[in-house]
Amino acid sequence: MTAATTEVNQATRLTERINRIEPSATMAVVAEAEKLRSQGIDVVDFGAGEPHFATPQHIKDAAIAAIQDNFTKYTAVGGTAELRDAIVRRHAADFDSDYRQEEAIASVGGKHALFNAIQVLVDHGDEVILPVPYWVSFKDIVRYAGANCILLHTGEDKSFKVSADMVERAITPSTKLIILNSPSNPSGAVMSPEDMGEVVRLAAQRGIWVISDECYVYLNYSGKRFSVGSLRECRDRMIIVGSLSKTYAMTGWRLGYALAPAPVVSAMQKLQSQSTSNPTSIVQKAAVAALKGSQQCVEDMRLAYIKLRDHVVRGLRSIPDIKCTLPEGAFYVFANVSGFFGRSGVEAASDVADKLLREAHVATVPGEGFGTGEYIRVSYATSITELDRGLERMRKFFASL
Repeated sequence: MTAATTEVNQATRLTERINRIEPSATMAVVAEAEKLRSQGIDVVDFGAGEPHFATPQHIKDAAIAAIQDNFTKYTAVGGTAELRDAIVRRHAADFDSDYRQEEAIASVGGKHALFNAIQVLVDHGDEVILPVPYWVSFKDIVRYAGANCILLHTGEDKSFKVSADMVERAITPSTKLIILNSPSNPSGAVMSPEDMGEVVRLAAQRGIWVISDECYVYLNYSGKRFSVGSLRECRDRMIIVGSLSKTYAMTGWRLGYALAPAPVVSAMQKLQSQSTSNPTSIVQKAAVAALKGSQQCVEDMRLAYIKLRDHVVRGLRSIPDIKCTLPEGAFYVFANVSGFFGRSGVEAASDVADKLLREAHVATVPGEGFGTGEYIRVSYATSITELDRGLERMRKFFASL
């Protein structure tokens, strides 16, 4: 090795913390699908984790008005008082929570709020209990903070649901945090209010923090919409992470929030002040319109997703050797494709997803990114026409294996 080569390698040496994590599996699928489209290939996209609906007009109008009114300057790091007030009032109206402005922070998407919360709560050597399957970013954000994930394996036989007994068995003296995600990405599983309450109370008794990711809380089809925010007696050990992305079809707008004890919010603001500072000012005005305006658009989308879910589940179950539970929330089906392992060089879900994309031109996300290699995630946030096109391609593809 020459001196010049050594110098280059040393100059590009990356930190240990960035080498702990991996790129997002969902973003990798999006990139691969986009690459095929750039070659003129027609791809049916079941990989994207975002609504196919347009952002409601009254929300867009509020953003346009903000621009016209020159509301384009910096705001407070954690969002305007108007926005934080709208966040706590919306949550209180829908879930009987009781937060104050100083217990709310707005961020550049729900993922940003989650990242900030984990960075200020856990440290090197701490343990974080994480149910499997998990959303792809949970594990890597925990690892970036230097903590260790204790994986809590749920099962398809129990519809991927988490119970307090399961959590209690995983607790050790090093447990600092439990992450809950209901409705779940990728499985669509919904914890019952009773189970969630038991987990939160157990954590509070043990002095353990709970982060409840409520990204899909309004896309609950079980008939029992619930937030841990209603458990007021446990609020000193809870952080609620929310997002406008899925609720109001605002993924690209990047507006999320957290509700937490004031000292935690203050720490998150400190971190945010040294990274992004405030969320985009005009997006904050749009968010206020979303939170304070009519919520009929939210219910309309929820009802539409139920029809899409039922349609895609029927279609997937009609394919021999594919198994899937009926998701009770979000807009994903977690389909078990292990029945095809051992055929045509297929040994894992990643093989299935790769072949589906390259041979059938259907984008899905392999289960390895969610902690289990037997499943693929199928997003049904698209039209019935697209669902049928994709299902027909999948039917032919699996018949050929």
